[in-house]
Amino acid sequence: MKLLLLLTLVALAHCHVTRIPLRRGKSLRQVLRENGLLEQFLEQHPYNPAAKFLNIFGSSEPMVNYLDNEYYGTISIGTPAQEFTVIFDTGSSNLWVPSIYCKSLACSDHNRFNPTKSSTFVSTNESLSIYYGTGSMTGVLGYDTVTVAGIQVHNQIFGLSETEPGDFFYYSPFDGILGLAFPSLASAGATPVFDNMMAEHLVAMDLFSVYLSRDGRSGSFVLFGGIDPLFTLTGIKWIPLSAETYWQITMDRVSLDDNVVACDHTCQAIVDTGTSLIAMPNKAFEATMSNLGADSEGYISCDSVSSLPDIVFHINGHRFPVPPRAYVIESQGSCSLGLQSMGVPTESGELWILGDVFIREYYVIFNRATNQVGLSRLL
Repeated sequence: MKLLLLLTLVALAHCHVTRIPLRRGKSLRQVLRENGLLEQFLEQHPYNPAAKFLNIFGSSEPMVNYLDNEYYGTISIGTPAQEFTVIFDTGSSNLWVPSIYCKSLACSDHNRFNPTKSSTFVSTNESLSIYYGTGSMTGVLGYDTVTVAGIQVHNQIFGLSETEPGDFFYYSPFDGILGLAFPSLASAGATPVFDNMMAEHLVAMDLFSVYLSRDGRSGSFVLFGGIDPLFTLTGIKWIPLSAETYWQITMDRVSLDDNVVACDHTCQAIVDTGTSLIAMPNKAFEATMSNLGADSEGYISCDSVSSLPDIVFHINGHRFPVPPRAYVIESQGSCSLGLQSMGVPTESGELWILGDVFIREYYVIFNRATNQVGLSRLL
């Protein structure tokens, strides 16, 4: 019965992205009390008179769930506002959108920023070049007013693309990328959007949080300056960062059925909203695939899914399981694993990427005030 009540609250929380239910209906305290969860909530979220209730919730930006593969929201740039859809990417630090200067095929089917139509645009002579795992762009830098989740950031530096080679961005449902990693990762030394939000005191708390919906459902959001308590009913486990570039953490090990299959002497991982799958070093990938009974291309019998074990990530002394329903992708009667092989060297060795397959299982808090990542298991 209690599980059913918790699921009911989570359903309410999905609606809460618009903030309508709690303003026009019952208060959060009333909902929790009626469902016998108020005491648990107050233990996990003790009252702090210095932090007003509004500060908990922050400013929410809804995101579209595109086939459980990409999540994007809408921002605006300039005066009057020109709208763009962007990936909110914790694996990079620059903001850029296509521009009227771009002649690449990828720009032809996306919104393009026109600086001549913005009274607040300031040009520069600085160039920008960014390479992602799946695409790249070059362009110029400029300054303008950027509005995200209702927050206006004045004089925000951003990239105006001039080239977007290849076909990745052509087929992408979004226009550009808004990076949410650290300034040290930013190309051309550009100050990230969230850093300007913090510097200008536009957010109540120096953190943002992310919820990614499952199975193509709506309700995904990034919340700037706050934590939605309805998504943290299972408690928050905090993990210190091991580097301030990506949102990088140290993992203890990775196991299946309590048997360590990879990362047996610790390894480095990043929590990356801009990566769809879970990426791992080659040897770890091969070992995981073998233990799960997948072929060399990652395909697996759909009949065996119900008997597969959780992939458990041991981090900072805690277990973070990802069940087979999360890491198995079914399409047109075929089943494959949402894992990929890669090798990205860092000062600490090869890097794992905990992408959307992992993040969908957790409400993730990216805390710049304490340089920690918070994970709360979703029900």
